[in-house]
Amino acid sequence: MESYSHLPQLSNGQIDLSKLQYAKLIKTKPNPGKGYTAGNSCISKVVIDNKPFKHLLNPGAFCSCFGKSSLKTCVPNFEDQWLPIDGIKFNSASNPMKALGIFNLNVIFPHINGNLRITVEFVVMKNCSSTHLILGNDYLIMYGIDLHSNQNRYFTIGENKHQRFAFLPLQDKLQEASSSGKKPLGEIIGHEADIILNIERPYSPFLRKAAYPASAKSRDALEIQIKELLDLGVIRQVGHNEEVEISTPVLVAWHNGKSRMVGDFRALNTYTIPDRYAIPKLPIALTLISQGVYITTMDALKGFHQNVVTPRARK
Repeated sequence: MESYSHLPQLSNGQIDLSKLQYAKLIKTKPNPGKGYTAGNSCISKVVIDNKPFKHLLNPGAFCSCFGKSSLKTCVPNFEDQWLPIDGIKFNSASNPMKALGIFNLNVIFPHINGNLRITVEFVVMKNCSSTHLILGNDYLIMYGIDLHSNQNRYFTIGENKHQRFAFLPLQDKLQEASSSGKKPLGEIIGHEADIILNIERPYSPFLRKAAYPASAKSRDALEIQIKELLDLGVIRQVGHNEEVEISTPVLVAWHNGKSRMVGDFRALNTYTIPDRYAIPKLPIALTLISQGVYITTMDALKGFHQNVVTPRARK
């Protein structure tokens, strides 16, 4: 979205490039060819007049705008309150947009550290087909709020203690959809995962990994995490009379003083027939649950412990 009166300045070709510094990464850079996975979803929700509305963060738009038909669902009599706008042409990509007027809205951004309200001037467009309200970079310039770099972009609903605890009766009614201490973490009944290999016994020697020595620091961290997973019922201790044909080394990766236990399943994945439907990536899952009414606490570290494998797959 741009206006003919707000075009960017043209480069004169005489800029001094002798003083140059490289930008520092604040996150781990994706592998080559995977840079597109570093982006975040630009669609979230705001609250206008106690009603939730989807909004699109568009830093390429110099102004915020709202379609006329969408605005009617929010403020039915907005035409009696808007400000006139004349003599300005707007474009969205290569398509001309017809501006009808300016309308002020108080927009509330839900946040875990406290809700934030800002007043935004929206340009009402007659031929805007988007059902979202579009936030341009004007709010960023005026308020200095960078929503794209915010680490807490996905929020839950519950503005008071009563509303949060009102979820408990529903959880008690739908026990099959909830996890409890009586069953393994995130156990899904009736949808056990079946791991099917494309080879038969005897298995390839590549699937066998010999034990390796670990440092005292790593062993202590492993014991803590293994005990936690045993208590949750995610893993079980193999008996002395059980034959283990496939084993994977357990590693501990240290980051910011914290450890994470992982398993190297690359060799196993080579001989595994993939599922028809792949597991969605974590950013996609967060975007999907952000549209829900009730969102429970999600443990991203152990979020993959959701499906119980079949008895055949355990062997």
